[in-house]
Amino acid sequence: MQNVILAIAKQAIQDGFEHASTIDTNALLTEYPEFSKPKATFVTLTLDGQLRGCIGSLIAHRPLLDDLIHNAKAAAFDDPRFYPLSLEEFLHVNIEVSLLSEPEVVEYRDIDDLKSKITAGMDGIILQKGGRKATFLPQVWEQLPTFELFFSHLCQKAGLDAHCLENHPDISRYRVEKVK
Repeated sequence: MQNVILAIAKQAIQDGFEHASTIDTNALLTEYPEFSKPKATFVTLTLDGQLRGCIGSLIAHRPLLDDLIHNAKAAAFDDPRFYPLSLEEFLHVNIEVSLLSEPEVVEYRDIDDLKSKITAGMDGIILQKGGRKATFLPQVWEQLPTFELFFSHLCQKAGLDAHCLENHPDISRYRVEKVK
């Protein structure tokens, strides 16, 4: 199944270059019925170890197959942080797909309580305060290995002050199954 997921993501990007739709969704749904179940995915592209695109869904709102195809194309061509992937880059890009669990709200009293409820390296985090929201996949712990670093960067990603945890934002956590 993992090889199939990666092949679909790669083919979706290839189709984006050719403005085509060559993925036989009916055959895939017949052979792999689990692709018809709602599932949230993130597709992460890296080139020479550097992020090159990352787009995904936090909540399962469409079938896994549709979410995967959409997010693969979006990571390659629509991530606002990057220019669209070139054909040359596509030949060398590394594709990773994250299958997300349902997010779970984390109730906490203060920063120390929150710290005791988060598992570094395992938990993906959604932070929300007012109209601002951001997420980091669990893989981000590899670059930001401490609770303090991870959350200060996540606060800033949401457009908030680096110490936004002092203002008690809403926190949810999720886990991922990585496919690479």
